[in-house]
Amino acid sequence: MPSVILASGSPRRSDILATAGFTFTVIKPDVDEVYPSTMPVREVPAYLAGIKMDAAMQMVNQDAIVITADTVVILDEQIIGKPKDAEDAFSILRRLSGNMHLVVSGVCMQYKDVRYDIDVTTKVYFDVLTDTEIRNYLETCKPYDKAGAYAIQEWIGMNKISRIEGDYYNVVGFPMSKIYPVLTALLSM
Repeated sequence: MPSVILASGSPRRSDILATAGFTFTVIKPDVDEVYPSTMPVREVPAYLAGIKMDAAMQMVNQDAIVITADTVVILDEQIIGKPKDAEDAFSILRRLSGNMHLVVSGVCMQYKDVRYDIDVTTKVYFDVLTDTEIRNYLETCKPYDKAGAYAIQEWIGMNKISRIEGDYYNVVGFPMSKIYPVLTALLSM
């Protein structure tokens, strides 16, 4: 049976994969997350997951299943990345307030010479956030390492997301319901 390698430094991805029952090793390929400026924003996560896979495959042996991923938040066809600072986080949350945005993940899985690509999109609907709620959230949860300046599993998800359409774990950062069948099939080879 091949080993499983998660090529990601994300603690959320590690937690989800472990909770799903898999044993794996973590590596962190060093890549510049740069993409062509003309690329449609919904294609960016798959592209970046592919770049991460190319780097990861240089670090592992051939008898391992390697998983890479990238997740972006998209509002009005613009990628909303991780905030630069508290002011930027405040501005991002103000833009998301009362709006629907997309969370798009690209997952790449490779075993030997066969590569599998998974693309998942989830719609997230925010209720209106007051400036006080935004400040309190930023002060208590400090979501500065998260795309879109929030985590669905924290206060904002419990209180200010009215609904989602699609995979909840995609919004957390790892669409396990789509990964699971591919990974279990690979492990049984």
